[in-house]
Amino acid sequence: QVQLVESGGGLVQAGGSLRLSCAASGRTFSSYAMGWFRQAPGKERDFVAAISWSGDRTYYADSVKGRFTISRDNAKKTVSLQMNSLKPEDTAVYYCAADAAGLGYKRAPDEYDYWGQGTQVTVSS
Repeated sequence: QVQLVESGGGLVQAGGSLRLSCAASGRTFSSYAMGWFRQAPGKERDFVAAISWSGDRTYYADSVKGRFTISRDNAKKTVSLQMNSLKPEDTAVYYCAADAAGLGYKRAPDEYDYWGQGTQVTVSS
């Protein structure tokens, strides 16, 4: 069992940066792949980025590649999403999620086992 709590969301101007963090509890965090998803009002929950259990493999949606960076610290049980060059279309609730399989390549929300409550990111133009 893993509990996830996101933080770091807020309001930022276009071109700015934010860093989201996800704190996990539970002894098996280091064996889980972790992902970030986002959901804008009236839209489906979309894949943003994922990282394998060891941190050696990362995956990104085309829309954020080159702007966002996912990382993890297994000792601290945290996963982060550094978001640079933010655009108004990045506005959404951002969720972190844990995948017990650990490999990190999954992009569908229903393939993840645990979810945080989400944190709002708003990018003004």
